Amino acid sequence: MEQVDEEGDDETVPLQTDESAKNRDVPSSAALPIIRPALGRQHSIADRAKSAMQGYLNHFLGNISIVNSPEVCKFLEVSMLSFSPEYGPKLKEESVMVKHLPKIKKDDDSRKCCFSDCFNCCNDNWQKVWAVLKPGFLALLAHPFDTQPLDIIVFDVLPASDANGDGRLSLAIEMKERNPLRHSFKVTCGIRSIRIRVKSSSKVKDWVAAINDAGLRPPEGWCHPHRYGSYAPPRGLIEDDSQAQWFVDGQAAFEVIASAIEDAKSEIFICGWWLCPELYLRRPFQAHASSRLDNLLEAKAKEGVQIYILLYKEVALALKINSVYSKKKLLSIHENVRVLRYPDHFSTGVYLWSHHEKLVIVDNHICFIGGLDLCFGRYDAPEHKVGDVPPLMWPGKDYYNPRESEPNSWEDTMKDELVREKYPRMPWHDVHCALWGPPCRDIARHFVQRWNYAKRNKAPHEQQIPLLMPQHHMVIPHYLGSNETPSEIQDNVNDKAFKREDSFSSCCQDQDIPLLLPQEPVGLDIPPGLPKPNGQNSSQHNHDKPRRISTGLPFSFRRAKVAAVGPDTPMKGFVDDLDSEHYHEKMPHDRVSHVDSQNTDLEWWDTQERDDQGGFADESGQIGPRASCRCQVIRSVSQWSAGTSQTEESIHHAYCSLIEKAEYFIYIENQFFISGLSGDDMIRNRVSEALYRRIMRAYNEKKSFRVIIVIPLLPGFQGGIDDGGAASVRAIMHWQYRTICRGVHSILHNLHELLGSRVHDYISFYGLRNYGRLSDGGPVATSQVYVHSKIMIIDDCISLIGSANINDRSLLGSRDSEIGVVIEDKELTDSYMDGKPWKAGKFSLTLRLALWSEHLGLPAGEVNQIMDPIVDSTYKDIWMTIAKTNTAIYQDVFSCVPNDLIHTRLAFRQNMALWKEKIGHTTIDLGIAPDKLESYQDGDIKNTNPMERLASIKGHLVSFPLEFMSQESLRPTFSEGEYYATQVFH
Repeated sequence: MEQVDEEGDDETVPLQTDESAKNRDVPSSAALPIIRPALGRQHSIADRAKSAMQGYLNHFLGNISIVNSPEVCKFLEVSMLSFSPEYGPKLKEESVMVKHLPKIKKDDDSRKCCFSDCFNCCNDNWQKVWAVLKPGFLALLAHPFDTQPLDIIVFDVLPASDANGDGRLSLAIEMKERNPLRHSFKVTCGIRSIRIRVKSSSKVKDWVAAINDAGLRPPEGWCHPHRYGSYAPPRGLIEDDSQAQWFVDGQAAFEVIASAIEDAKSEIFICGWWLCPELYLRRPFQAHASSRLDNLLEAKAKEGVQIYILLYKEVALALKINSVYSKKKLLSIHENVRVLRYPDHFSTGVYLWSHHEKLVIVDNHICFIGGLDLCFGRYDAPEHKVGDVPPLMWPGKDYYNPRESEPNSWEDTMKDELVREKYPRMPWHDVHCALWGPPCRDIARHFVQRWNYAKRNKAPHEQQIPLLMPQHHMVIPHYLGSNETPSEIQDNVNDKAFKREDSFSSCCQDQDIPLLLPQEPVGLDIPPGLPKPNGQNSSQHNHDKPRRISTGLPFSFRRAKVAAVGPDTPMKGFVDDLDSEHYHEKMPHDRVSHVDSQNTDLEWWDTQERDDQGGFADESGQIGPRASCRCQVIRSVSQWSAGTSQTEESIHHAYCSLIEKAEYFIYIENQFFISGLSGDDMIRNRVSEALYRRIMRAYNEKKSFRVIIVIPLLPGFQGGIDDGGAASVRAIMHWQYRTICRGVHSILHNLHELLGSRVHDYISFYGLRNYGRLSDGGPVATSQVYVHSKIMIIDDCISLIGSANINDRSLLGSRDSEIGVVIEDKELTDSYMDGKPWKAGKFSLTLRLALWSEHLGLPAGEVNQIMDPIVDSTYKDIWMTIAKTNTAIYQDVFSCVPNDLIHTRLAFRQNMALWKEKIGHTTIDLGIAPDKLESYQDGDIKNTNPMERLASIKGHLVSFPLEFMSQESLRPTFSEGEYYATQVFH
């Protein structure tokens, strides 16, 4: 017969015997007759009894010594986490029994059975812990006074049905015990399941109901299905301080990331595909030694800031990012820096896929996401210079060109990999984004989920690497079902204090009663000596340093004439096939109103009025305005990457849904463009199919519609196109050309069959290129500007920004892990679309104008020429004309590849040999100009300086070479290893 566990009551903690305990002012038992009136007199003394009870409790709980005792806290079911505002409201907590945790060491372990370690005879390995239920998680603590969890289940989207197959969805279910004196339930989320025992069947029902209610109640329940199938709900539907700000290129983004790290007060989360500790976030690097990433992190760690860094653990034979070196260097900084690398390839069997997110989250207050890793080669300015002699901006291996050479070692980072006088760097174009408010908390929650999963798999017994708890998503009005923020609960994003009217108030100092009367947080400051979020102590932290709201940089984008959308206005295109029924509303289509054509020059672009919203600012046009937006975080994760119970591909769904709902134009910048049409069995993502259907709809409706796509001219991997070791370069080119224009599965082939020559009125492809002299008197060189951004802009109103490429690796969810955000503007400004007045979004419009101004080489004063993105005067006369002209000039001067004149590998070899003989040396992609250009004029040969010809270049835009290698198969052959790992390249 199974042994019955004598669980009993909570362990009794000996009462204090010191003088303070003797002097406890416990209310007299004389009060009890008042509290418990005689039978028949209840009605007459009800008010008196109520008042007496309130007085009794206030007196009782006003005694510091009593309130801080473990007995009272357990009786009242409160803990250090109960009223911590960063973790959300108090739901349910009490002592429970669990079996799955390692044995918790206690002070009285000497009294235990001497055979317990060997035979598990004491209590069958079940042990008592303190369970705390919050809106987003269930934490198990060793003691109510602890703030560091022994274990935590972070609520996530549930699978389609439970194990019984009856279609029910639940986080917690009651378990049947063979012993009727035992009562337990099971909590299952993601791929984790834990069993918990309580004292009675009624407690089981209470816990099951509370957990399921916390996880499933819409809209704040994390297990509730959300738009696009995302784990995160849309934010900003009401005023909740959801804000966003964009940054173009590394110079702008790294500057503000450095400022945010310098302002950190509590925690820093960093997640990356590649991280270089020696990266300078500000340049020139000689003048900004303190801005080196390892120096920034060291300074904050010494102040007590806790730093958590997640690195992708690469397959060393395939990649040269050396995460082992990065981890060792980071761990040597300070004990407050914790680093995890994931996955373990042997134990997980994951060799082909990577963690590809790029995240920096500071104090759960501001989050940076987008395409930029904190690594070499990413820092760049809008000029996209190809040279740096002598080194001023790019030290050592930061002078980076992966087309020429990938460094084999990163230890000697200040030693040049390339000969600067001979080879250009590869300029890097990227887009990043900052988020404030609930979207920031949603992304931090994603980081916590990934960190905890990696911790359990890589370092389950390492005490120095803690489990993390996600902070509350801060949607107080959503939670309360109110459209207005209560005056007593204010968002700390704007450095305002939480204010409460507690019934247990007393004359005592707040810090003396940390459980029932928590210290009111101002911003993210925490009183010295009190536990910090996630259980870290802040005693050594300097809290006197003021929070810097903005940098000292000047500002370019000025305040617009904006019309704030009302709080009840739903998201435009809020519904897709994955939406629940109660969201079936759309933005009214009367967003177009009459606008005076003389007032469309965007006063915020060229006036000198400073923006008053805080955030970050500059004069270069590379930092946008901080705008109130509707945001939804989207991602690609699965069991291997985040421990989820199902694959999430909400980025893929968002792309397809937004394309379908676009009204006038779509602008895409991406590192890859590999997608499939309906019926394509090789490529499974359907971005290309969504574009095809949307263009055909516009054609059938006889409406103007433009799709502009900017991608790299060549993959950013080492090796000449014809080199024997460059099969990976050719493989990616094969899949991209297969998507774009070659074969029955390509979008241009299918559109041309129906639209004929009008195809390019609807969709066109481009790349970026730049040139410059490598040194004084040195050669003139060109290089592609590598497009690494991952953005889509719809109708100047909606933007998608993140880390995901347009390929199966990033979009299917079961492969690379990714993170992104859909941003819809709430602040609208007057603009034009298809020759008619249009209400454009402040965030999306300014981002597109900044990108186009950079690509086209337009000064700020001429930005009104591209205000309307789809009229012929913009699309054909400016955009297409500049791209065509620039392409022709680069071909004349450099004969650089790729180009539309080379169709075979034989022609490529002949052209390469001719130019090497002609100019003595060249780059891997024919990027060096001759000293003199020869041309025929009136029968004579004329020599001109190549710089004179290049002076006609405007911006960086060039046409994508659709005919390059068109008569060759670029797909890997049987003899090449890449043939057997096809999925890696699409």
